[in-house]
Amino acid sequence: MNVLIIEDEVPAAEKLERYLLKYYSTTVIAARLNSVADAVAWLRDHQEQVDLIFMDIQLIDGLSFQIFQQVQVRKPVIFITAFNEFALDAFKVNSIDYLLKPITFTDLSNSLK
Repeated sequence: MNVLIIEDEVPAAEKLERYLLKYYSTTVIAARLNSVADAVAWLRDHQEQVDLIFMDIQLIDGLSFQIFQQVQVRKPVIFITAFNEFALDAFKVNSIDYLLKPITFTDLSNSLK
């Protein structure tokens, strides 16, 4: 499974990566990005390289929903955020799940199933 992580908090991104590797040891992290601008640029050129996208909502340069306004995201997205007020907005895009921080391994496992 090839995964893109869009998360501006380094500890949260590292924890997610550890959990993904624990769940499926051959997981490949295609990229770890921390901004809307970087995500848009990466997705325009490399989206076909990933099977799944994990995305925080509040990034260093804005809300991740801005990504969807600039590029067509064709891969499933699992949102991971500390804010529950964006859940409805998340399901208007390619979201397949919405996990609240701090995530647990069980949360992630259930989401991936």
